Amino acid sequence: MPTLLLVAVAGFLAQLVDGSLGMGFGVTATTGLLAVGTAPVMASASVHLAKIGTAVVSGAAHWRMRNVDWRMVGWLALPGGLGGFLGASALSSVAAGSARGWMALLLVVLGSYVVLRFSAWSTPVRSSGLTPAGRRWLIPLGAVGGFVDSVGGGGWGPVTTSTLLSTGRILPRRTVGTVNTSELIVSLGATAGFLMHNGGSAWKWPVTLGLLIGGVVAAPLAAWLVRILPVRVLGVGAGGLIVFSNSRLLLDTVGVPQVPGVLLTTVLGLVWLSGLVWAIRSEVLQRRSARLRAAEENEHDYAYETS
Repeated sequence: MPTLLLVAVAGFLAQLVDGSLGMGFGVTATTGLLAVGTAPVMASASVHLAKIGTAVVSGAAHWRMRNVDWRMVGWLALPGGLGGFLGASALSSVAAGSARGWMALLLVVLGSYVVLRFSAWSTPVRSSGLTPAGRRWLIPLGAVGGFVDSVGGGGWGPVTTSTLLSTGRILPRRTVGTVNTSELIVSLGATAGFLMHNGGSAWKWPVTLGLLIGGVVAAPLAAWLVRILPVRVLGVGAGGLIVFSNSRLLLDTVGVPQVPGVLLTTVLGLVWLSGLVWAIRSEVLQRRSARLRAAEENEHDYAYETS
């Protein structure tokens, strides 16, 4: 029961992040599982089996809301499934100690990418969509995203969603809907890889069940949360948490002594908190500026009508 509860909390937090940002279920859930001592292969395998269920529900919802570009799904999902299978095979062939270190490194990189994506980058979006030549680039993107997703226990969203948004040619809702729908094939490919190389020993069912329970409970709350909390703050907060949580494990893996490791982790935590404060301050200033502009426009309209 304690294990189920802890994993359910990890699934709950992961779904809050994913439902609010359109990415992050895998990296957040895997970070939580590693923190409670779950083996890397078991963590990634359990996350991907749970994501089969969440991807079905999420994809159906986006399809009903017409947020899915099925032409892009075809180009993205099949290479993603192959990449997921190969990534699961690669992770299964690495020793547990080495896998934990590599996974921590990859999660630190992905967490940093999420922080940068939601703090520094802003690309105007056009709804023209991808050209036929542009769609062909979805093949290597899907393959890389699927491989990273399996090896790191997550990363499909940070790799594919961020890349597609950075093109400025696809509406955000279409990007999130298409990527989430494609994730079903990626999770199936990864699950097949773990099953082939590890059999049923790759999964600990309380872990998978806990992730599913936590994700289902968090889904409606995430839909409400995204309406009241700014995306920039959520992105910096979640990405920084992923980096901070995995940094100590990474330092231990490379053999950094305890005292320097604690100092480095403390500095990293202070940098993260500073970035979070900056994100909150920027959001407050942006909203204040928007209110002032709206007030000036209303005053101008009133003066024009009374003149």
